Amino acid sequence: MAVCDTCGNDYDKAFTITMGERQGTFDSFECAIHTMAPACAHCGCRILGHGAEVSGTMYCCAHCAEHSGATEITDRA
Repeated sequence: MAVCDTCGNDYDKAFTITMGERQGTFDSFECAIHTMAPACAHCGCRILGHGAEVSGTMYCCAHCAEHSGATEITDRA
């Protein structure tokens, strides 16, 4: 069995995720998200979709990017 890097649970159905140079073993997607998903620079929520990147900074949406001073992104065309 493998031990989850996030919660320490020893689980026979654990899985490994590799993202670039980072790698982790997890017992659930919840633990994988908690550890691996980027956090919005404004509100701190975990970004599960594409998010919005402005000058190398990740935001969950254009609204948060705008609140942080990024004016070059919008939610709608």
